Amino acid sequence: MSTERLLRTAARVAVPALVAAHAAPVLSTFGPLRNRAMPRLAGRGRADHVALTFDDGPDPLSTPFFLRALEERKVTATFFLLGCQARRSPGLVREIAAAGHEIGIHGWLHRPLLLRGPRATYDDFARARDTVGALTGRTPTLFRPPYGVMSTGAHLAARRLGLTPVLWTAWGEDWTARATPDSVHRTVTRDLDGGGTILLHDSDCTSAPGAWRSALGALPRILDTCEERDLSVGPLREHGR
Repeated sequence: MSTERLLRTAARVAVPALVAAHAAPVLSTFGPLRNRAMPRLAGRGRADHVALTFDDGPDPLSTPFFLRALEERKVTATFFLLGCQARRSPGLVREIAAAGHEIGIHGWLHRPLLLRGPRATYDDFARARDTVGALTGRTPTLFRPPYGVMSTGAHLAARRLGLTPVLWTAWGEDWTARATPDSVHRTVTRDLDGGGTILLHDSDCTSAPGAWRSALGALPRILDTCEERDLSVGPLREHGR
C-alpha cells in the first residue's frame, strides 16, 4: 500500500473519531441523564434550597424589570451574561452586581459550541470572562454554554480559564412565542425539587420577541411555590454544590 493511500485510510478513521470525541459531551444535554449521572453539572445542591438563574442578559429593556421583581422579594440570583450584551450595557452589569446577584458568563456570542474549534471556544470564553470581570471587579467563575450543549473543547477551555460549567434541572421553556406566565410556572414547578436549579431568561435577544415577559410574569408564582414547599431560593453560590 502506498504512503498516500495509507494517509487517506488513516484520515478516514481519524476524522470521525475526532468528531465523536469533540461531540461526546452533548450527552449531558439530555436532562434526565444529566440530573441522575452528572449532579454537579446539572446544578444539584442542598435539599432545602433552589438556585435561581437567568440567561442571555443583560438587556436594558427587560433586565431591570427582573431586578425590581427580585428586590421586592428580597431574593438574589445568578445571571449568566453574554459578553456582547455586557459590552453594550456596562452600567446594567454593574447594577446587577451592586444588587448582590452572582454573575457568570454565557459566552461572548450565543452560538453552538459544537460548531467551534478549541481555539475559537477558548477565545470566546476568555473575552466574555475578562469583559465581565473588568466591569464588576470580580472575575466570573461560573459558565453556562449556549443551548446547554457542551463540547470537549468547551470543557478544556473552561478548565484553563477557571470556569465551572453549570446547567440546570428545571426550565420554563420561556423562549418561545407561545410561552405564557402560566405555562412557564407549570413547566418549572413540574420538574422542580429541593436541590434543583431553575433556568429562566431575562432577555429575548435569542428568543421570540417579548418572550421575557412570560418569565417575568411567572417569577412571583415560582417564588411562591418554592416558599410553599419550604425551599429557600438564591444564587448558585449559596446552593451548597
